[in-house]
Amino acid sequence: MHDAIDLQAYLRRIGRQGAARPDMPTLQAIVAAHVAAIPFENLNPLLGLPVSLELAALERKLVREGRGGYCFEQNLLLEAVLRAIGFEVSGLIARVLWTRPEDAITPQTHMLLRVELAGESWLVDVGFGRQTLVGVLRLQADIEQATPLEPFRLVQMDGDWRMQSMVRGRWLSLYRFDLRPVPPIDYVVANHYVSTHPDSNFVNHLNVARTTSDSRLSLHNREFTIRRIGHEPDRRMLHGSAAIRRVLEQEFLITLPAHLQLDQRLDNLPDNLPV
Repeated sequence: MHDAIDLQAYLRRIGRQGAARPDMPTLQAIVAAHVAAIPFENLNPLLGLPVSLELAALERKLVREGRGGYCFEQNLLLEAVLRAIGFEVSGLIARVLWTRPEDAITPQTHMLLRVELAGESWLVDVGFGRQTLVGVLRLQADIEQATPLEPFRLVQMDGDWRMQSMVRGRWLSLYRFDLRPVPPIDYVVANHYVSTHPDSNFVNHLNVARTTSDSRLSLHNREFTIRRIGHEPDRRMLHGSAAIRRVLEQEFLITLPAHLQLDQRLDNLPDNLPV
């Protein structure tokens, strides 16, 4: 998973110009550009297609084919990019708590990145769907940290770290994790579960998200939502595959795969997905 990447092709994909250096301004700019240009999406599992974590496959899908992906794809791609620029970066693995009780025991199905820079540790995560971290967080507990959108913070509880964001005036946990190094095989196993297991959310429901400097766009099955800080969410239901296709292409900037069952799968989506 640590092969070379075409850095210039990636930078063109996210619309990033200028020199890329292993410093904080570059890191912040790349994260913001990445989440705005490369959407979170799970069309492959929804269509029964494989999800490869090999770097060549990630580069082909997310960079050259105009597609997106979920956490393992997004953060493994970004890890290779940051390493190519000269950052010291490693992957972590987490248990998702979003919409679940704080004491829930969930599988390790989420990836995030740890970056060492200027003698300090920072966290980056471009793959958490509708609540993706837009900025860079200092690895320090119990301080509110500003991002271009909501504030985030890290807390320590029961020996783990918890990533939290402020949502409608409340701190909500996104996931919990520790700082142990993660061998690549752990991502392969977790990815196999989320992309193929019959009970996986990604196999059964459409989940798409894109984050800009002032808004969060999400699509859960047929429900398309735009969230802006300080405003009520703008929600609308999409009816039929043609309407869903238009939103996927125009709002999420996805070049849709030429799959014979795509329209049928979109037509058969349930009305909504509890979130």
